[in-house]
Amino acid sequence: MRKYWNIIWFFGFFLVSLPILAQQNQVDSLRFWTAPDYTRLVFDVSTSPAHEVFLLNNPSRLVIDIHNARLKQKLPQPPASHPLFSRIRSAARNGRDLRVVIDLKAPVNPKSFALKPNRTYGHRLVVDLFTRKKKRSVAARKKNPRSTGRPRDIVIAIDAGHGGEDPGARGPHGTQEKKVVFAIAKKLEALIRNYPGMRPVMIRKGDYYIGLRKRMQIARRAKADLFVSIHADAFKNSRVKGASVFTLSRRGASSEAARWLARNENAADLVGGVSLDDKDDVLASVLLDLSQTATQEVSQSVAKQVLKNFRSIGKLHSRHVQKAGFMVLKSPDIPSILVETAFISNPDEERKLRSHAHQRRMAKAIFNGILGYFRRNPPVGTRMAAVKHTIVRGETLSGIAQHYGVSMKRLRAVNAMNSTRIRVGQVLSIPTDS
Repeated sequence: MRKYWNIIWFFGFFLVSLPILAQQNQVDSLRFWTAPDYTRLVFDVSTSPAHEVFLLNNPSRLVIDIHNARLKQKLPQPPASHPLFSRIRSAARNGRDLRVVIDLKAPVNPKSFALKPNRTYGHRLVVDLFTRKKKRSVAARKKNPRSTGRPRDIVIAIDAGHGGEDPGARGPHGTQEKKVVFAIAKKLEALIRNYPGMRPVMIRKGDYYIGLRKRMQIARRAKADLFVSIHADAFKNSRVKGASVFTLSRRGASSEAARWLARNENAADLVGGVSLDDKDDVLASVLLDLSQTATQEVSQSVAKQVLKNFRSIGKLHSRHVQKAGFMVLKSPDIPSILVETAFISNPDEERKLRSHAHQRRMAKAIFNGILGYFRRNPPVGTRMAAVKHTIVRGETLSGIAQHYGVSMKRLRAVNAMNSTRIRVGQVLSIPTDS
């Protein structure tokens, strides 16, 4: 009889333990990458994780305890060149928890949070590590590259959509939007850098995630004259194709595709761990109230120039500039456009987007559109606007050429000069295309 009750007790305990065992969190994988101001770790887990994150010193280590969890496979190791990580270790703790220890090369401030599943990923545990920055000297803070009084470059902020944890849309053959738009953005950056009087600023410089509002902040800190966001989105109908150019809509999108794209692009912040649900309406209304008519007009004019140049590449999705409520276009003080280079959901356009030659054509079309606008409308104080120079006592032709960043040969050719001799009061035309 006693043996019988022991058997009953054993099976009863086993049945009670099954739900506990079944609910154990499974850590499937770990991904990590470095952005300019932080390093992000992402654990893919089966359920929302209870966890603790803390630091140990001498040597510097980061400890991540995930409660009631087990590791499905070995964690990846960082390369020797990694700027922050030396080694990643893991072990079971207390018989049921998982402890991950990361040996650090520099002190950090950690921040952790859990993410719910979205259209791309399941449950995730995110740990952001912010490197403790050294205080800059007073002299360094006082430096201002625009305080010289000399004509400045026109600054173009280039925003390659998505990145890192947010791959964007995927083509039928698995092409990731974040990769092809970054390739196009880099080619556009090279074109702008090689043109005198213009300077590119890359919003993201690698494969990492930047929140939509942070993208605008980076452009604002750079004092950008134009913000260009580059995408290659998808649509539910794989036959939809063609390039489009968007500006901000104050009353919704101008087509069904534009509404669908705006909804999906703006939701990207959820991938990065920032919910817009409680902020978007209020912030949008404030920004739109601050929007200046002139800024909107510039955005529209630049968009028309870019769209015009796209006609020589292939089919347009729309012959007119589209309007949509993209978050990255809602900067009231910077003219902004969003270029939808193609529909990656279309097999033919997916193939073209993977072609380096086609990427160069797309970048060239965007560049020509931007250049076409600013040649006609150069901002005051820029090298493109400084087309006349009146010679004063003590100046030399070589000094003037150096001041404007043009060659002596080009300066003489534009002004039909047979020698380098100049006179006080003489007015020189300064070339803006050399």
